[in-house]
Amino acid sequence: MINDLEFEDGEQMLEPALEAAHSISRFKKRLSEASIPTIYVNDNFGKWRSDFRQLVEHSLDKNVRGEKVAKILKPQDEDYFVIKVRHSGFYGTTLETLLRHLEADTLILAGITADICVQFTAQDAYMRRYNLIVPPDLVVCANEHNKQTALEQLRQTCKAKTPLSTEINLEEFL
Repeated sequence: MINDLEFEDGEQMLEPALEAAHSISRFKKRLSEASIPTIYVNDNFGKWRSDFRQLVEHSLDKNVRGEKVAKILKPQDEDYFVIKVRHSGFYGTTLETLLRHLEADTLILAGITADICVQFTAQDAYMRRYNLIVPPDLVVCANEHNKQTALEQLRQTCKAKTPLSTEINLEEFL
């Protein structure tokens, strides 16, 4: 979700991204209160010499479309981060090692876009035997049809659960 939104469908994604950002922010607060970690898995945007903090600062720039979204979701000191180079959060990253360290068995995915990055990450997570939850209020697509298609595909192929974030009982994960 930390993204400048400076790409072809970025303008039409801004409104749904802002809605999702508010939902993610509320959900992230619940996670923090339950001592459940948040991991930002972020695209490097082809900036190979940057780090996560530089990517956040870039997205907070008032001259980029995604600035309001980045402001809402600005990472906290206790958050984890992984830089990804392709669509999946697992491909060529340390995500799997971090998840093992955290002893995770269930992943709750959020982000842009449900039909690309979220879907590739979910598929790779499923192959690694993680349980998946993909709340529709925490993911964004260029249009609602693509989002619903992606969610249905994740339910079918990855056995993902897709409740709203407000319906998730976090005590199950403690």
